[in-house]
Amino acid sequence: MDIFKKEEGQLVKFNEGIIDAHCDTVHYFTQEKGFYRFSQKNISAQVDLPRMQAGNIKVQFFALYIEPEYKPCHALKRCLQLLDYFYRTMETCHDRLEVVCSSSDLMRVNSEGKIAAVLTVEGGEALEGDLGVLRALYRLGVRGLGLTWNQRNQIADGVWEREAGGGLTRFGKKVIKEMNDMGMIIDLAHMAEKSFDDVLLLTTQPVVVSHANARAICDHPRNLTDDQLKLLQKNGGVIGLSFYPDFIFFVNPDLEKLLDHFEHIAEIAGIDHLGIGSDFDGMEGKYLQGLDDVSFLHFLIQGLLSRGFKKEDVSKILWGNFLRVINKVWKQ
Repeated sequence: MDIFKKEEGQLVKFNEGIIDAHCDTVHYFTQEKGFYRFSQKNISAQVDLPRMQAGNIKVQFFALYIEPEYKPCHALKRCLQLLDYFYRTMETCHDRLEVVCSSSDLMRVNSEGKIAAVLTVEGGEALEGDLGVLRALYRLGVRGLGLTWNQRNQIADGVWEREAGGGLTRFGKKVIKEMNDMGMIIDLAHMAEKSFDDVLLLTTQPVVVSHANARAICDHPRNLTDDQLKLLQKNGGVIGLSFYPDFIFFVNPDLEKLLDHFEHIAEIAGIDHLGIGSDFDGMEGKYLQGLDDVSFLHFLIQGLLSRGFKKEDVSKILWGNFLRVINKVWKQ
């Protein structure tokens, strides 16, 4: 399926498809025997396989989010439980979707007409202070790690602790080096500003901020300041813009306000550092009108084109920028 917009009598096509750097849909996999089926279209979640295909998703990052009630004592166990649910669900649709662990896998899977699934962990609590766990998760197919959620953990301070001024711990610095050496994507979403700065001083590889927006447009602590956006640009990294209404605007958030974030970040950091990180199924029951679920992404594309983004720039936002980071960080 080509996503397109009719512009001056021509079809503007994006054959590469879309990379979405963050969704929380794995939590619905725990309900596969209940009212949710990933392989079928449903009304309970924002992401399922038929609607991913309708939305022209070609690469989907699936986050294993460790809920606060499992921290700190049971974080690894919960991570492994979610990992099991993830792989069991993937087995039900291997003809249409496949987990990928390398750039060559990703391109092969897409060339076969299938969606590439990328496995990530949201919250370094799952490591329980042990680099051996990080290496084991890598062997189990995890290719990205969000270093913190909102809290402080053994790696660094999350955004809830931003006033404390803490950054990377000694263990956190070891994690950065190990991730660089292994070829695992570092995700700075949810990090306190000092932690964010510390990582960018230390890492030898580009990073991502999988789901966040611009603080200049919406003054939410989860969004990035202009200074952070400039540091991300210098690093060669990418921010995936989130559709979570609270990160878009405090009063009547809508698609037009989201497009304001795209324009601002393009101005501050440049087109080469913009992507999509929807945060579908992680919005606490909220949704952005006009981007109700993954099948609505053509409205975002139409909006970007209407704001004057060139076709080649939209292709970078949808696909090329995150692919660049993947190709740079992962082992081939």
